[in-house]
Amino acid sequence: MASTAEPYPGVSYVMPVLNEAAYLEAAVQSILDQDYPGEQEIVLALGPSTDGTDAIVRRLVERDPRIRTVPNPARDIPIGLNRAIEASRYPIIVRVDAHTQLPSGYTSRGVRTLQRTGAASLGGVMVATGRPGFQAAVARAYNSRFGLGGGAYHGGAVEGPAESAYMGIMLADALAEVGRFDETLRRGEDWELNHRLRENGRIVWFDPELRVIYWPRSTWTRLARQFYSTGVWRGELVRRLGSRNPLRYFAPPALVLATALAIVLLPFHLSSVLHGVVGLVLALVYLVPIVYAAVLLVAAVTTPGSVLDRLRLVLVLATMHFSWGIGFLRGAIVGARGTLDRSRTAR
Repeated sequence: MASTAEPYPGVSYVMPVLNEAAYLEAAVQSILDQDYPGEQEIVLALGPSTDGTDAIVRRLVERDPRIRTVPNPARDIPIGLNRAIEASRYPIIVRVDAHTQLPSGYTSRGVRTLQRTGAASLGGVMVATGRPGFQAAVARAYNSRFGLGGGAYHGGAVEGPAESAYMGIMLADALAEVGRFDETLRRGEDWELNHRLRENGRIVWFDPELRVIYWPRSTWTRLARQFYSTGVWRGELVRRLGSRNPLRYFAPPALVLATALAIVLLPFHLSSVLHGVVGLVLALVYLVPIVYAAVLLVAAVTTPGSVLDRLRLVLVLATMHFSWGIGFLRGAIVGARGTLDRSRTAR
């Protein structure tokens, strides 16, 4: 294995693949179009796809000898990533998802930043994009401060040490030190890996000049399932790591609980069963859904587009927050219990 001290160390791109016929070819082509002068390979971890993805993979492998595959019958993302990393030959690992596309200078910039900072893992900014209609609304929500706010990779942060790294560019030896991705997780595996790297004294870095195009889910059902699953596994991580999780992750479940409580209390207030000081104190819970509704209104008013575009944005934001919050509560209370992200398999 070549050293990372070389001017252009070899790079292995690893990608878990499951039912990605609509996006895979563009993702792989963006890797092949990199301007990086060092040695490169692509290792695809293939799950049991049912949408014609395997035929596309066979065509890609036949076309370019730098593309190889490893089986991932368990279909879980962390397992697939580990199998691809284990089969990789080079000291730099670049994670790529089938729903992403890399600008041509992405790898060159990333390797230079790794060498300049001494980081073990680094990432950049997610730039969501979508086809007109629902997917465009989802992309707008991803890119909005009202959507996934908090993580540096959603924009607005300056270069420096980070909590996690989006689509990590990583040192293979650092991954080996901490045991690579945790295969007992099905979501949140990147945050948990970077947490262990930091606990091990390694640097995780954010470089805003690194930008990755991301194609989000294109239907309401897939979006809700994705965010529910993500919330469940974040709740599982809270069970495992407790207070080491950032406070922002507790906002969606707090919204869900406050809204549910407001719905339960409303009939009692309307019927005057709840009154006096107790009733007044309990009425404070209504502020949470009222403020949230105001936030959605501001998001809609300040977003360009037609009335329908703005309504879609409100629906998407509410779906993200409530699906994630409900999932979080389930994961935190009873654990993930093998919850699957069915947004990749459901029609």
